[in-house]
Amino acid sequence: MQMPVNSVFINQYPPETDQFSHHPQMTKEINQNGGAKPYRPNRPQCFSNVTDRIPARLVLYFLSWSGFLVSFMMRNDINFALVAMVRSPTTSTILNGNHTTETIKQEELGEFDWSSTVTSVILGSFYWCYVLSQVVGGVATQYFGTKNVFGWSQFATALCSLCIPFASSFHYGALIALRLVQGFASGLTWPAMYAIVVYWIPPIERSRFMSSFQGFSIGIGLTYPLCGFIISHWGWRAVFYTTGTIGMTWCVMWYFLAFDTPSLHPRITASELEYIELNIDKEIKDGRGMTVPWKEIFKSLPAWAIGITTFGRIWVHYTFIMYGPMYMKDILKFSIQENGLLSGTPFLCSYISSVLFCWIADYLMTKELMTLTNIRKMFTAMSQVVPGVLCLFIGFFDFNTVPVLVIWFLAVTLITASYAGAMASIVDIAPNLAGPVLAFCQTIHMTASFLSPVVAGFILTDKTALDQWQTVFGSTAVIAISTYIIFQIYGTAEIQHWNYPKTKTTDEEASKMLPAVSTPTGTTGTPDTED
Repeated sequence: MQMPVNSVFINQYPPETDQFSHHPQMTKEINQNGGAKPYRPNRPQCFSNVTDRIPARLVLYFLSWSGFLVSFMMRNDINFALVAMVRSPTTSTILNGNHTTETIKQEELGEFDWSSTVTSVILGSFYWCYVLSQVVGGVATQYFGTKNVFGWSQFATALCSLCIPFASSFHYGALIALRLVQGFASGLTWPAMYAIVVYWIPPIERSRFMSSFQGFSIGIGLTYPLCGFIISHWGWRAVFYTTGTIGMTWCVMWYFLAFDTPSLHPRITASELEYIELNIDKEIKDGRGMTVPWKEIFKSLPAWAIGITTFGRIWVHYTFIMYGPMYMKDILKFSIQENGLLSGTPFLCSYISSVLFCWIADYLMTKELMTLTNIRKMFTAMSQVVPGVLCLFIGFFDFNTVPVLVIWFLAVTLITASYAGAMASIVDIAPNLAGPVLAFCQTIHMTASFLSPVVAGFILTDKTALDQWQTVFGSTAVIAISTYIIFQIYGTAEIQHWNYPKTKTTDEEASKMLPAVSTPTGTTGTPDTED
């Protein structure tokens, strides 16, 4: 029976008893001290008193939140840096024609004369291997655990960020190669983090914990204004040195604080460990290390529904992420620092909204006001249908800055409702296989992350033409709304039959399966045996 929760991760734990056979050291301490007391490894008492007040699940929330924040800083820094790295056609014309350049700031001139095709390839190359590494991440996590997979992927991404300035000066091909490596490494992170949720977070807390994944919104929101400030003062190269250094620092913190399961955590208290163990389904514990039923996952309509519908959400999201700074510069005519602030602020707001959406979802579930399936569908519609409709309006406000920004902010904010919707359904339908199922769904929906810039790059032959931007936002709206229909039909929050490990046949079940045999007194299901 699940316990009620008063806040995100600080719970009214169940009364402590002597039922700690799953943890020998804890049992020993409880017996020696005459009752259930928090388990503490050998460490200074003052340190114990401080750290025991912080739930291990709260630390995991912070690591997840900050991990995705840092990951998306290293992923998206180049989206904004390219505005300063590459000469725009207007700038090139002025320079070649020897006209005045008084209205063009030095940081906006650009260093590289790369074509729009090369720029689109640089933006999209990250996601080529990102898509391919999703399944690898799911399988790797089953064998090596979240701590290793997530930690080393972040380290590789940070190392590449530090090398990008040198690669860019050498040749754009070298830059593309580094982005390919970053994409492959970053693709491992999502399946890894999803896999750890089912062992640490009871079902009643999962929607709220999913808001930690929205650290990526903070990452994007901080990256753009930070890039604008850094480029204005120290140039675009300093952007990658900054994000790479932040990434390396985070890896050190992850190494010392992250643990794959509660039983491996050296600081967790007895009460918190018992609370987690009592509220995690036995099937999930039995499913650790189970073989992934890929055939069943591929045949699962709910899994396909999640992948297809979130394809539409990703398409909308990456239209704003990748082409937002360009729209701000070429249509709304903002300076580099204004561009960074206005491009990033909606993503900062979206984190706050994600926490609110996830809290509402848990509240509706706890109070049984709606079925979990309907909760997931409602928030999925909010994250795709509404932003899709809003996209239609953006391109038709001409150069009216205020209405465009209001709609822009609202659309980006609502996108995060998906983490109380379809994205949370991944853990709902297969808690034992959250990593592999996420890998399957991500392989489908993250294709939008490189198809979106390719399509937009094909449409935007002239980035100052408003009618071309209308086509970009119109196609985005159609894709977002149409893909949601699949989830409305096939989406569910019910656990699928292939989630459970195959159990050994019991003696009673085996006896029922044996053929009947004739005996002098009649027919029985088992043959006579001698004593």
